[in-house]
Amino acid sequence: TTEIYTLSLHDALPISGLGLFDPQSQDDENDEDIFLSATELLEKRRRQPPVRSHTDLDLKSSPLSSSVPRSTTSLDLKETLREGRGLQGLGRSRTFSAPVDDDYTYLPPEPQMGNIEYKLKLVNPTEQRLQHLVTQMKWRLREGNGEAIYEMGVEDNGIMTGLSEEDMDSSLDTLQEMARRLGATVQVLRQRKIDGLRTVAEILVRKVPEDQQTIDISVCVLGSADVGKSTLLGVLTQGELDNGRGRARLNMFRHLHEIQSGRTSSISHEILGFDSLGNSVDYSEHTTAEEICEAASKLITFLDLAGHQKYLHTTISALTGYCPHYVMLVVSASAGVVGMTQEHLGIAVALEVPFFVVVTKVDMVPQERLDQTLQTVAAILKSAGASKVPLVVNTSDDCITAASNQLKNNIVPIFCVSSVEGSGLGSVKQFLHLLPPGVGREIGRASCR
Repeated sequence: TTEIYTLSLHDALPISGLGLFDPQSQDDENDEDIFLSATELLEKRRRQPPVRSHTDLDLKSSPLSSSVPRSTTSLDLKETLREGRGLQGLGRSRTFSAPVDDDYTYLPPEPQMGNIEYKLKLVNPTEQRLQHLVTQMKWRLREGNGEAIYEMGVEDNGIMTGLSEEDMDSSLDTLQEMARRLGATVQVLRQRKIDGLRTVAEILVRKVPEDQQTIDISVCVLGSADVGKSTLLGVLTQGELDNGRGRARLNMFRHLHEIQSGRTSSISHEILGFDSLGNSVDYSEHTTAEEICEAASKLITFLDLAGHQKYLHTTISALTGYCPHYVMLVVSASAGVVGMTQEHLGIAVALEVPFFVVVTKVDMVPQERLDQTLQTVAAILKSAGASKVPLVVNTSDDCITAASNQLKNNIVPIFCVSSVEGSGLGSVKQFLHLLPPGVGREIGRASCR
């Protein structure tokens, strides 16, 4: 009898899904089960429908599950973010859920090295605290070769808490005093509202290093022949639009045969300056390069290179000899991506020089042709050899995002411009103004070795 009882009980448990002391089996109506034999108990359990416990699965499928209180899970956080309520109230923890597609309420954690600094607020600091902040700013400026980015209203873990209008004004005044003590300038790049009440600001702090007259950045201009490289540089540096027949490029040519053929065969230099407020300083208001250098706090030196195949050795000599910070790859919207364009792109990728793409002559093609050119450029940038992420710049916010990501050398901004109508030129100038200095030169020197 004992042997039968043991086997019957063992077989009965999987059928019911309950343990010996499950509360579901301890009802008053089941008290008579204690008088039944093991065989009778087994037969009774088999005739009854299986009883399930109230697990989490039952709660999710139950119509009453909505009344059960739930903890704040990652799914709840995503819903909160979609409603625009942000991540306030989550504390200063350095671990948080993965970002969702429409979440812009936090940044990556503050980097220990580099020229980016997060500050929650700078309200009425003591003199000792202010001196510490000035020393910190000086170090960030040295890390950025004269430029530093301050994210105001952001915690160290990247959560964009935001500040009230009064606290933001007080924090900006403190930041201005810090910059004044170092002889630096402050420019608010952009602001963002958090939860409709609090504000986050991104500020650019710039100070020319003591051993330099200006912050200098060199940019090599690459691209196939007849894509408008010299015309684009003439418009950017002279401050006047082209007449559609190549008048702007005449100031870039150095030889008679270049003027006659309309093609660059040598290496020519042109400069474009920016003041502390981001305004361009060019030949429209100054007559000499010396005046531009004196009026500008940041100087862009362009190297206009040849695009024809028979001058390729001259182009490679300039890239390896001058070791530029950045490369501007020019593509014609009408001709599209041709063989020399891919050749120049491969050289820039091989030398590990950060680059950006400018699509010219957008006024000469319909929108369908422009979209086809952009798709071709994006496909080449995503190819196995380049492995870049294309970013078509349409707004001022895109310019700031693209410039800040040039440090990582993984995002390639794409600008669509017209040297005749002037469309897109403002975005290119803003991007050049915000380019971080001194990044590509070290990479280029290592590649040149």
